[in-house]
Amino acid sequence: MDLTWFTALGSLLVLPALLTAVIAYFCGCFNGAVIVSKYILRDDVRTHGSGNAGLTNFYRTFGGPLTFAVILTDVLKAIVAIWIGMLLFRYMVVDDAIVIALAKYWAGLWCLLGHMFPCMFGFKGGKGILSGGTIAIMMDWRIALVVWGGFLILAVLTRYISLGSCWAGASFPFATWFVYRDVLITVLAILIGGLILWKHRGNIHRLMQGKESKFSLHKKKEGSQ
Repeated sequence: MDLTWFTALGSLLVLPALLTAVIAYFCGCFNGAVIVSKYILRDDVRTHGSGNAGLTNFYRTFGGPLTFAVILTDVLKAIVAIWIGMLLFRYMVVDDAIVIALAKYWAGLWCLLGHMFPCMFGFKGGKGILSGGTIAIMMDWRIALVVWGGFLILAVLTRYISLGSCWAGASFPFATWFVYRDVLITVLAILIGGLILWKHRGNIHRLMQGKESKFSLHKKKEGSQ
């Protein structure tokens, strides 16, 4: 490859990459569980149950139709972040399939960071499985099939949401490599999957000890994990 062309492309990527990172991060900061619990229910989901600002803990703590508002918020923010990243790269760099895929993964990574470490909520966010699952859907249907298929099978058979989440995080990079066969895109997928696994490290420890809580359609008692 011509090094001059490669350098020029790298220079073109800087501005859209920075804009995408900032916009996607702040999209991710709109944590559905925190927003709904704090500003609608006048409570904070992070003070209940596992202390996690995510869908599972919200449902276990509050239940009810507002759970759908949490789902909608966390799904839409990932979609918006990725679409903005795609548009920025398409019109500021080049309308190339690999470049657009790179933009999607880059936006997804920063959206996930915003969800997990939201600056407006004291950097205490969720574990990213719903937003991460949306990111997988936005990437490629084959990636989504591997990630969501394994998640649903494990979650339904074992009733451990965390086990399905760990599958999602671990399988995402492998599914990405299978589809794209691109090193840089796969590195971003490893970072996304690694973040999800790292956020579930407590769940992994409890699973190994046999102390992890199983999912139920009924709300858990206060203090559950």
